[in-house]
Parts: sequence; C-alpha cells; structure tokens
Amino acid sequence: GRLWLVQRLAVAHRAAGLLDRKLQVLTRELDTLRAAAEQTRADWEAACREAERRLLRAVLLGGERAVRLASDVDEADVTVWYTVTMGARHPAGARCAVGRAEGWEGAAVAEARQAYRTALTAAVQHAAAAAAVGVVESETTATRYRLRAVRDRWIPRLSEALAAVEFSLEELERADTARLRRSRHGPSAGLG
Repeated sequence: GRLWLVQRLAVAHRAAGLLDRKLQVLTRELDTLRAAAEQTRADWEAACREAERRLLRAVLLGGERAVRLASDVDEADVTVWYTVTMGARHPAGARCAVGRAEGWEGAAVAEARQAYRTALTAAVQHAAAAAAVGVVESETTATRYRLRAVRDRWIPRLSEALAAVEFSLEELERADTARLRRSRHGPSAGLG
C-alpha cells in the first residue's frame, strides 16, 4: 500500500500543478475576453444610438410611411467561429452579413437602414464576446473547484494515509527487530 500511496500522492501534486497552471491561463484569457466584451458592448450601444438618431431623422424628413415602405426585412447571415482555450471551446468572433433590400428609398432612410445594419453587426459581435466570457468563466470556476478539491482534500487525505502506513510499517519493523533480538539472545534481550 505504501508504494501505491506514494504514486497517488505524486499524481495529486502533479494534478495540482497542472490545474494551477490552467487556472492562471484561464484567468488571463478571461481578463482579455472581459475587456473585449466591454468594448463590443460599448460599440453596440453607440451603434444603436446612431441608428435611432438616423431613424428619427428619416421619419422627420420622409415620414413614417416612407420608413414603413422601406422596411423590407433583409436576411442576415451570421457566422461564428470558435477557438479552444485550455479545453474550453468558446466563440472567437462572429461576422454578420446583411442582404440588400430592393426598392426605392430616400437618402435619410438609406442611412438609417445602414446604421441599423451596423448596429446588428455590433450586436452579433457583442453576443459572441459575451458568450466567450460565459464559457471561460464557467471553466475557470470549475478549475478553481477542482484545484481546491485536490489541494484541500485529496492531497491531505493521501498524506495522512501515507503517514499512517509508514507508522504502521515502522512499528512492524521494530517488532520484528525485537523478536529477532529475543530469538538470538534469549527472552530477556529485548527488555532494556
């Protein structure tokens, strides 16, 4: 049992080292992703404000009827690509392509439509960044729990078990030594 415990304890220490390294990498990546998500959120909010401003201008210049006539639904094609960070698969980015609407529209309506396309693209990029943050946060939390379990539970239990086995082996060795001494020198040799 001693050799098995020594091997398991070595594995536990290696596991703790690897989990600690993984946690460091994930924490750095999480900081980067949070900054990117914050930037995409700010870009999205700015694009929404600009789109609303352009729409208001289009309504004031052409009227609500002109906006309704030009509000054909364009199809949007969203492409998301992924990457893996320390075993956590998360979105690395996204692209949004919006089709062109056909028909007549004034300059103000065209500008509003383009502003909303830009806002949609910004929203898609922010959604990908926010999803990446969520995935890496989850993996960071799970890694932190695993590391704590190895350091606070597994290693101490294995160390205690190894100490108990070594103590037991030492006791057996002392008892064997005393028996050998008694058998060589008589029954009174081990008492001294």
